[in-house]
Amino acid sequence: MERPEPYGAPMSLTASLDATSVTAVPGDETRLPLQVRNSGSTVEEYRFEVAGACAAWATVEPANLSLYPGDTATVSVTFRPPRDSTVLAGETPFGVRVIPTSDHAEPVVPEGTVAVAPFTEVTAELVPRGSHGVRRGAHKIAVDNRGNAPLTVGLAARAGTERTRITFDRPDLRIEPGRASFAELRVKPGRLLWRGTAVTHTFQAVVATPAPEGEEPAAPVLLDGSYQQEAILPRWLPRAVILACVLALACVGLWYGLLRPAVKSAAREAITPEVIASATSDPAKNGGQSAGRTGGQGGGKTGGAGGGGASATPTPTVSVKPSAPATPKPGTGPLPPAVPTSAQVRVRDSVGGGASSDTALTVPAKKTFRVTDIVVQNPQGDAGSVVVTVGQRTFSLALENFRDSDYHFVSPIVVPAGSRLTMTVDCRKVGRPVNAPTPSRCSVSMFAGGTMQQIKP
Repeated sequence: MERPEPYGAPMSLTASLDATSVTAVPGDETRLPLQVRNSGSTVEEYRFEVAGACAAWATVEPANLSLYPGDTATVSVTFRPPRDSTVLAGETPFGVRVIPTSDHAEPVVPEGTVAVAPFTEVTAELVPRGSHGVRRGAHKIAVDNRGNAPLTVGLAARAGTERTRITFDRPDLRIEPGRASFAELRVKPGRLLWRGTAVTHTFQAVVATPAPEGEEPAAPVLLDGSYQQEAILPRWLPRAVILACVLALACVGLWYGLLRPAVKSAAREAITPEVIASATSDPAKNGGQSAGRTGGQGGGKTGGAGGGGASATPTPTVSVKPSAPATPKPGTGPLPPAVPTSAQVRVRDSVGGGASSDTALTVPAKKTFRVTDIVVQNPQGDAGSVVVTVGQRTFSLALENFRDSDYHFVSPIVVPAGSRLTMTVDCRKVGRPVNAPTPSRCSVSMFAGGTMQQIKP
């Protein structure tokens, strides 16, 4: 389409495209010829500008052109759409502005449309790659559409053995260009494992991608995973039961063999000859009792025998003094109960410069912290390194290797008083969260759990 000259002005420039529409393939180069004719009577120089949404990836070669009166020349309008999800598939109108450098001539703008061809590019990730549990394993599949058109992918799975059943919460995912979508995957064994060694079940998750019209279908994305089925009864349980029975029998034998005879012997030895002699010779304790018994017995016998004065022999009594309660020695009493304690910290670090660190917990005086669980989270998918310091121990991790990393300790890590739990982050590349703008800094979080114990004084 040509823009005419103002009324009364001579037409000194004509320009037209060889075609009003053209198809451009992302990542390739497409050229469209543009014919320019100098209809004036003087030598004229022209410059070219592309207008429209495609101006960022369209150019005119050459950018300037000089023509003698009556001459015609051809320039090329070149379209180079990037292979990126930001350039959506479909038709886009454009115009090429032909601008004469002289003041008396008006520019013309031939117009057309460029159709951006669709392309397909899919990436997928299985999180976590390996799971464990008694009844089932849980995973998530994250599928990213890096193409320039909406896409629907199908989800399937291949079990490594016939004893495993794999299910999805949905059969397919529809994903917009430049976005990601998630689906849940569950692995369930054919039967429960009551005891014995854990069994590992392998599987493959398949993400099938449809091909654009006229193209061959792309190869499916295969994701390898595993599920470790654990026994309901742990392996140590039979040994623990046997050991408990042996200890119970040993305690019973110890009671009947040693403790019970010792208790009886201590009870007999409590009545000593000294205690008996002290009770019989102390007039303050037995004087009244002996006198009463003598008077009663003597009066009876005198009245019956006519004045014979025989006295009765006093009966000895035993007095056992109660023992004083034992006083516990300092430092031998029971300790206060352990208190469940948790701490968390979040560290943000920019790219370049030194690393950033922060403290999650400082153990108070006269206490120890027993760490049983540590969870490190990388929600943005940042790249770099993180160092977790627990007292005298350190853990070094690469951020690009995980989103969530958890550690559970059978034997707790004992952190003495005055020591700290810290996390240090060195950011090399800031990740891009799904459906959110790219942040300016790396962001890593840590959670630590355990028990706080008072130190014995």
